[in-house]
Amino acid sequence: MQKKKKILAISGSTRSGSTNHKILKWIAEIAKNNFEVTLFDTLSLLPHFNPDLDTVDFLPKEVESFRRQISEADGIIICTPEYIFSLPGSLKNAFEWCVSTTIFSDKKVALITASASGQKGHEELNLIMKTLGAVFTDEVSILISGIRGKIDTEGRVIEEQTSAKITNLVEKLYENIALVNH
Repeated sequence: MQKKKKILAISGSTRSGSTNHKILKWIAEIAKNNFEVTLFDTLSLLPHFNPDLDTVDFLPKEVESFRRQISEADGIIICTPEYIFSLPGSLKNAFEWCVSTTIFSDKKVALITASASGQKGHEELNLIMKTLGAVFTDEVSILISGIRGKIDTEGRVIEEQTSAKITNLVEKLYENIALVNH
C-alpha cells in the first residue's frame, strides 16, 4: 500500500465558513485515499511582513510554523478568493514571509481561484507562485468564476463541470508529486 502524500491546504480567505475553506474541505474528502490534507487555518495570525524580523533571531513563531508546514508537505493546494482584482492581503502577506526562503522552490502546487470573477487574482497567484519557484502546470491551476452558485451549503461542489475540473486538478497534483518520489 502506498503511503498517503502530505498536502498543506491554504485558504486565501480569513472569513469563517468561507467558500474557499469549504472547497478545500471538500477536496480533503474526495482525495482522502491519496492525500493526508492539513488545512492551514491560521493565516490571520501571521504578523505583517517585516524584513527586520525575517532572521533566525527574530522570526515570529507563527511564521516559523507556517514555513515548517510548507517544507514538510509533499504538495500545496491554495484556494483563494479575489479581493479588489488582486489576492487578499493576508495571503500575499504569507507569501512575502516566504520570499527570503527556498521553501516553495520545486514544491508541487495546485492553484484555485474561486471568486465572483477572479481573473486578475488568478493571474497574480500564478505570477507569485512562479516567482517563488513553485512547480505547477495549467492542469493544476484553475479559475472558478461565480463560485457561490456552484457549491451547496455544505461545501460540496454541485456544478458538474467545476467538480470535474477540481477532481482533475487533484489527480494531476497526485501524479506530479508521485513523479518526484520515483
